[in-house]
Parts: sequence; structure tokens; C-alpha cells
Amino acid sequence: MSYADFLARKSTQLAPTGITDPPPLSGLLKPFQDHCTRWALRSGKAALFQGCGLGKSWQAIEWARVVAQHTSKPVLILTPLAVAQQFVREGAKLDVEVQHVREMADVSARILVTNYERLDKFSDLIPSLGGVVLDESSILKAFDGKTRTRLIEVFQWTPFRLACTATPAPNDPAELGNHAEFLGVSRHVDMLNRFFEHDAGDTGNWVLKGHGRKPFWRWVASWAVCLNKPSDIGYSDEGYDLPPLDIHEHVVDIDGAMARKAGMLFSFEAASLGEQREVRRASLHERVAKAAELVNSDSEQWLVWGQLNDECEALCKAIPGSVDVSGSDSADDKERAVNDFLDGKRRVIVTKMKILGFGLNAQCCAHQLFVGVDHSFESQYQAMRRSWRFGQTRPVHIHQICTSADGLVVANIRRKQEEFSEMHRAMAEVMRGV
Repeated sequence: MSYADFLARKSTQLAPTGITDPPPLSGLLKPFQDHCTRWALRSGKAALFQGCGLGKSWQAIEWARVVAQHTSKPVLILTPLAVAQQFVREGAKLDVEVQHVREMADVSARILVTNYERLDKFSDLIPSLGGVVLDESSILKAFDGKTRTRLIEVFQWTPFRLACTATPAPNDPAELGNHAEFLGVSRHVDMLNRFFEHDAGDTGNWVLKGHGRKPFWRWVASWAVCLNKPSDIGYSDEGYDLPPLDIHEHVVDIDGAMARKAGMLFSFEAASLGEQREVRRASLHERVAKAAELVNSDSEQWLVWGQLNDECEALCKAIPGSVDVSGSDSADDKERAVNDFLDGKRRVIVTKMKILGFGLNAQCCAHQLFVGVDHSFESQYQAMRRSWRFGQTRPVHIHQICTSADGLVVANIRRKQEEFSEMHRAMAEVMRGV
């Protein structure tokens, strides 16, 4: 028996468990959006891996509307922080009531939206749900193991489940494993054993088995649709042209004094995570000064991404009129700051990628600044796509401040970019039957 035959016999292609013949959807949906939403409704439990600006919110709202009607039960949409109100606005465009709820006492509508952080307040509602939507579902990886496990466990009996995100990370099997387990397709460990093997150079990493690559993506395509543009599944790309993207790199040289602050005798290329953290701390003043110079040079709106609390505090002091959206802020304060920014009342937001890097539609802003680099391609990609997305009408400028010691980190990010592009090519080939 060939390996392909073996996989075919063992394959657990997800059998559709949803609505066999979904009712008509909103005429405002584009043909490809209608196609994907109807497919997800027929599947019952599905993932939409779609590029930023392709209308995942509309598809999720229409999916929720039909599921609520079909089951006569409420549907809960979970979103990253400060994104819930966007669903309310998008629902109004579709003539669908989406209620932003903060606690059980608020519940009065059939389609509800709240932030992940408030899930504990709705424990009594979960058993009665007809469906659940995880918006920006790749955020599962940003949560601790306990929270991820709870999301998977508490919704295991919810009949309809939809996961929406732009970036399932191909270099991190945990990403796809989390989605498969949430949807009830496969346990994470079973996916690893079937399709992955330990990296010979690093047994802590898992890599796709070379001869199992196509069967793996065929399996993923049975429960997820993955596209960067409508033509990936045979539809017209008209109206879906991304604006120009200009990436500007600014390098801060690590001199002998900064190297010694980082615990080294001479300037060097940081190899270990510990060395990279020390370099980041030692170069904080110089990087903040460069960031302030860039942001203060015009009157444009800026999203400024930091990683350390000290960084964000120093940036706010150096950039007049900026606001630091931090983890210690209340949810209401965070939402108020974000809404002020989206309405043009705030020029600059300083924050961390784990706080606002997922889900936010910020086409109002065409300038972003990363005040350092780290190994998370997904986080940086997601943050960048808050502005560089379909619907953006201006060229987008991404400024990246790094140090002369960050060569290994930059190389790692570029490698992950290549793997991400390869994943989309492989998925598109499978969906086209290549």
C-alpha cells in the first residue's frame, strides 16, 4: 500500500453536519463571500482563513443570522478587544441586529457579540447556544494553555462553530491544531502524528512530512477555505487590489556602550532569546528617540507598536498627543481610546500587538511603526494588516526600527513569510484541484 493510499484510508475528511440547503443570503455579499458563507453553513463546523479586508465580518454575521434562524437559538460572536462594536456597525449595514453584550443582564437579541476576555460572564448562556463564532481565531495562540483549552472544551457541544482569521501560521502546527480541535475535526496530537515529524535539527519543532504535504492540505481544505484574494477560488478580483506598501527599515547601531549595557564586551549579533531581550532593553532610548522623530515629523495618524511597558511609556512621553493603550487599562477605557482613534479624535495610539494587533479595521491610518522586532511573524503580519487591507485607499507606510544585532530575528521573520506564502499556494492548488 502506498503512503497516499494509507492516508486516504485513515483520512477523517470532515463530513458536512450543517444546513444542507441554506436560505438566500444578503444581496450585499460579493459572489465569493456568498460562496464561502454557504459552504460554511453546509459544513456546520468550518474555518474561514481569508486575507484582511475580504469581508469575514459580513460572512460571520450572515452565518450567525442563518444559524440562529435554523436552530431558534442565540449565536455568540467572540472578538478581540475593542472589535465588538465593529460587528454592531457591520450588522447594521446588513440590516441584522448584532447586540454588544458585556454581561448576562444585557442579553436580549439573537446574535450577540462580546470580547474574549468577557467569556466567563456568559457561562450560563453557553449550553443554550445554537452557534459560536471565533473572530480572529488565530488569537487562540496568544492565550495561555488554560484559556485555549477552555474555549475548546466549553464549545465542544455547540452544534454550529465558525472560526475566522487571516493568518493560520504554517510554521506553527499548534495554530492549525487548535482550529481542528475547536471544530471537532481532530485532536491536536492526532494531527501531529498523522502529518508531522520532529525537525531533525531541533526535535522541539514539528515539520510537515514531505510526502504527506498534499494530503495534509487536502485534509485542511475539507474543513477550511483559505484565500488571499477571490481568484484563489475562481472568482473575480475586481475591486480587491491592495494599495502600495512601502516598508522603511531604520537600523540603530549597537555600539560598545550599548553592548556592555546588554552584558557583552563588544557589539554583537544577538543569538539567544535572552540576548535579544537584553539588546532591546539596552537600545530602548535610541529606538524611542528615532520613533519620536518619525511620528512627530507630520500630522498623520499613526499606529505605534511596542513590546515593553517601558517602551510604550517612553514613547507616549516623546510623542505629544499620543495615548498608551495598555493591558492594565479597563476594557471600557481601551474601547474608548480605539474609537476616538478611528473617529479621528486621536492622532497616535501606542500599544502592543497582543492588545490591538488582531481584528481592528483601521483604514483611517496609513502609517505604522514597529519599535523593534520579534520572532512572531503572525503578530507583525496581523498588526500590519490593520491598515494594509482591502478598502484602504492610500499607500501604506510601515516603518521598522531594528538594531544592528537583530540580524537573526529579521532572517527568521523572512523565513516565516516564505512559509506563509507557500501555505497559501498549497491551499489554493488543493481548492482548485491542481
